[in-house]
Amino acid sequence: MSFEFFHPFGTPNFIAALAMFLWIPFVFLLFRALPTQRAIVIAFIIGTLFLPEVQLIIPGFPDYTKISAASYVILIYTLVSKDSYRIRQFRLHWFDIPMLIWCITPFFSYLANDLSSYDALSATLEQTMKWGVPFFLGRIYLNDVPGLRNLAIGIFAGGVAYIPFCIFEMRMSPQLHMILYGGFPHDSFAQAVRGNGFRPTVFVRHGLILSFIMITALVVGVWLWKTGILKKIFGIPMVAVIPIFFLTDILLRSTGAYITLLVALVLLFSSVLIFRSNLGPYLVIGGVVFYLFVVITYQNPDITNNIINFLSGFVDPERIDSLKFRFDNENILLEKAKQQLFLGWGGYGRNFVVKADEWGETKTVVDSLWIITIGSLGLLGLISLFSSVFLPVISLLNTKSPVKVWDKAEFAAPGVLSLVLLMYSVEILVNAPVLPHITLIMGALTGYVLAPNRRNSSWGGRTKLAISSSVSSTT
Repeated sequence: MSFEFFHPFGTPNFIAALAMFLWIPFVFLLFRALPTQRAIVIAFIIGTLFLPEVQLIIPGFPDYTKISAASYVILIYTLVSKDSYRIRQFRLHWFDIPMLIWCITPFFSYLANDLSSYDALSATLEQTMKWGVPFFLGRIYLNDVPGLRNLAIGIFAGGVAYIPFCIFEMRMSPQLHMILYGGFPHDSFAQAVRGNGFRPTVFVRHGLILSFIMITALVVGVWLWKTGILKKIFGIPMVAVIPIFFLTDILLRSTGAYITLLVALVLLFSSVLIFRSNLGPYLVIGGVVFYLFVVITYQNPDITNNIINFLSGFVDPERIDSLKFRFDNENILLEKAKQQLFLGWGGYGRNFVVKADEWGETKTVVDSLWIITIGSLGLLGLISLFSSVFLPVISLLNTKSPVKVWDKAEFAAPGVLSLVLLMYSVEILVNAPVLPHITLIMGALTGYVLAPNRRNSSWGGRTKLAISSSVSSTT
């Protein structure tokens, strides 16, 4: 076995190793001390936000990382505990097919590229631990209104807990991972420098990932507050927390996050309170699909140039140059991807393009999950990924929770979590966050749609104040 950083910028210390090993008994204790749904949510949120960016390499098994840590432990708990009946009762539905295909595509992609069956199986297991297991756990555990409410509250509570750490690193620079775990989680500290300040990373891999986590948490919190579900968090009134959260997000120094946050809030409030229509979410889905279709089919630089010209009017020139750099690299990578369009190039960086420059040979830079996916897993992987994101949202809008009821307490959590998935679909067009709690949302909403209609009396008959009081005392 070996214990190492994804992108070495120092050496992981004893605390990093200890945190990863103690995580296993910690999660088991969570399940002993808390209701199951709440324990699952807390495990995934804490794991994502506070475990170190390290990996434990175990030959023959998927790497043990912060992304897979909660999946490993909760799956083991489910198998050995009284909750094992949930697995026995699980029935595969066609709604699960996109995620199933997404998990097994690496196997066929690797074999199609003459890589060994061992490599193909290892890649498939790793994909399954990162994506399939969180989806499955959300599907069997969080498939009702209380489960979705716990998930929404957990996402917001995690963001609130991160506020003081973000503020610290805005002033002192991203040092917390280095101080506590002995290494910087990213390969370029320079990317954390923005103007006269710093873009925090705290304990996640990159500042852009942190920004997405924080803006989605804020959107969730605003809607839980607006619908009366939460009046306090950690004993602090929401009327005080929300403005501080807004200010924190503004200071994260991520232009893309600002735009996403603004558009998400406008979409949420206008769709629910003004138009009372599913049109807004469908426009987002249609826009993402149309963008991918046009870019892949025509691959015309004029398309991305028009986007650049449109944004140039109100976005900082430095950020425009960064976006243009991404688009230029994506055009190069897409050209390579089209040579193996259906199943991609498999692993080991075969989807990259090596080019010569004044420093020698360098690989193209890849930033977005969609271009990584089409390059390594082809169209099959790309379609299954976006289908896994969109299908729960479309199903929800057409069955249990159309937009017009999202302002009611019972449907607020399913509604705002489906909006988070829409935000994620846009985010992976420009960045590459792999976040287990997002996949947990996919599974939870799928399970919710497939579950029999059932009303929870605590949502219909008890006062909202009673609900929010119990939440603030336990989070």
